[in-house]
Amino acid sequence: MRETRDANLAHDDGGIRSAPDDCWNRIGVRGDNSCERLAQYVRCLNCPVFEQAAARMLDRPVQGATSVPISQQSTARTDAASLRRDGSLVFRVGAEWLALTASALRYVGESRPIHSLPHRRSSAVLGVVNVRGVLTLAASLADLLHIDALAQTAAATGARAATPRLLVTEWDGETTAFPVDDVEGVAYFGADELLPAPATLAHAAGRHVRGVFPWRGRSVGVLEPDALFGALTRSLR
Repeated sequence: MRETRDANLAHDDGGIRSAPDDCWNRIGVRGDNSCERLAQYVRCLNCPVFEQAAARMLDRPVQGATSVPISQQSTARTDAASLRRDGSLVFRVGAEWLALTASALRYVGESRPIHSLPHRRSSAVLGVVNVRGVLTLAASLADLLHIDALAQTAAATGARAATPRLLVTEWDGETTAFPVDDVEGVAYFGADELLPAPATLAHAAGRHVRGVFPWRGRSVGVLEPDALFGALTRSLR
């Protein structure tokens, strides 16, 4: 277990770390706007407290492990999967709101220049970007998911101005950066809450989307990381 990075992360009586304090929903832009940091960062997504909270999510241990008879393990796994509410980051590409599991995310950074590569084989590969001093492959989610990156609607963007971000991911030991048009926050949902993807998204993204769930008045498509990163790997061959 990684060492806790600050005192804001609470512990329960058993020593297991609990969820980080979602101050952005209480005193931030989704709360009463009383946070003194807003004067400097304007939006909670710009604040290092939000970034640290997202990073702590990735460090959470599995809780509540118990011994289950072999004859009941299959049923127990199915029940646990349907009851577990996973944390996923919600973001926008074009007019589509998507969610990617927090276990695939390293951090969310500011948008930055991407340097193109000569003789690139796939349009999904945008180039390389400097991520904390390391040149990292940058790829297009719009291309991988066959989404119109230029399409935007009032319902998609909302009333506030969008802020492009860079999602830095890690899957199967490979780090990839994906530029996105906006980031909304972290949502929690269970597998039993997913609905079939609408025809437009299902036709475009296909098996890359597990389903959708309603959140804050939006229909959010949940990405299947194995399919997504598998498609990326194939595009590099």
